[in-house]
This record gives sequence, structure tokens and C-alpha cells, in this order.
Amino acid sequence: MATILIIEDDIAIHSLIKEALNLHGYSTQSAYSGTEGKLLFEYGHVDLVLLDLMLPGMNGEEFLQDIRHNSTIPVIVISAKNDQHSKLELLTNGADDYITKPFDVKELLARIHIQLRHATLASVSSRKDIQYKNIDVNLDTREVKVNNQTLHFTGREYAILLLFLENPQKVFSRANIYESVWNEPYFDSDKTINMHISNLRNKLNREDTNYIKTIWGIGFKFD
Repeated sequence: MATILIIEDDIAIHSLIKEALNLHGYSTQSAYSGTEGKLLFEYGHVDLVLLDLMLPGMNGEEFLQDIRHNSTIPVIVISAKNDQHSKLELLTNGADDYITKPFDVKELLARIHIQLRHATLASVSSRKDIQYKNIDVNLDTREVKVNNQTLHFTGREYAILLLFLENPQKVFSRANIYESVWNEPYFDSDKTINMHISNLRNKLNREDTNYIKTIWGIGFKFD
């Protein structure tokens, strides 16, 4: 049974989410401030976080930034902010998904299911560690090192990296990457893919080494 941490200070919304999750077999933990959420996250077992942004104490952005130093647990942001800039900024800073208030409970449940499935597949793939040039990935702990320096990735960035590492030299179109990592049909998500590829490049590139090559008019490959 997956445990989901709900960090939401609106009591009505919090109760709605909690009831829906419990009805669908999830275990839940409740926090009504970012500070309380951080304590529950650090001292309990959590498989996924539902995170509001406008919180008393530590806000959602601060919470996300804090946990991304040492955790790749999936985080779905639930916010009234619906502008494209806010969504892209949150995804860039470590959120795995973003849903806007007011939301459909069935859509939220579907997004939770997808994120948990991705996390499970990544952890189950603990066949052996992956080594490629000066990149080392521990598939049990999801720790990634480049030149023995530990780097931190969001859940989606990590999944894209594994896709590349397991298929070096293979050229992936944006649609290939999206459908493999998001596990849903591709629908003109060039901005989303480009953003994640850019983030991966910025984190991986050391000593002028560019691992991800752009194949113009087609997509990307790992070299």
C-alpha cells in the first residue's frame, strides 16, 4: 500500500483528497503547513507527496527545494496558479507533475497512479548498477555520480537518464521520450521535453563533456 503525504492547508480540499485516496486503497499522512510536511517527510515513510504552494510557515516552493537535495520521491503540485511560467518553473525546480485547482478527483488519481508506477518501475529495475564512461548509477538507491560527484535529479529527469543509459547511441524522438517516460500518448510536448533535456544537460555536463547530442530534425541520443 502506497503512502501519500498531503500538504494542504485548505481543510475542505485536504479532506476531499484524503477521502478519495483512502477509498482507493492508499494510506495517507496529513500536514497543514510546509514545516509540518517536512517533519512528516523526514521521519516517516512516504511514497508520493501532494503539495500545495501557498502554505503557512515553509511554503511549497521552499519545501520542494529542500527535499530535492536528497530525494527523488514523486511530488505532484496542486495549485491555483495556472500560468505557464509558474508550471514550468515548478517542473524545472523538481516537481514531477502539476495540477491546477479546481481539479477533477479522477484526474488526480490517474496522475498519482502514473507517478507511483514510474517510481516502482525505476526501483524494480535494480538488476545491476549502470556505468557509462564517467557516469555511475546505483539502481537500488537511485544515486547518480559523475566523476564521483553525486548529482540530484527529479523523477522524470532520472527516468530519461536511464532511458538514454540503457540505449546509448540510439536516437530518440521527443515522442519516443515522452511516451516512454510519461507512459501516455504524445501531444505536442516539445517544450516539456526540451526543458527536461536542458536540465539534464546542465547537471551532467562536466569538463566540457556533452553527453546528450541533438540530432537535428529527429531528436536526441546519448553519446
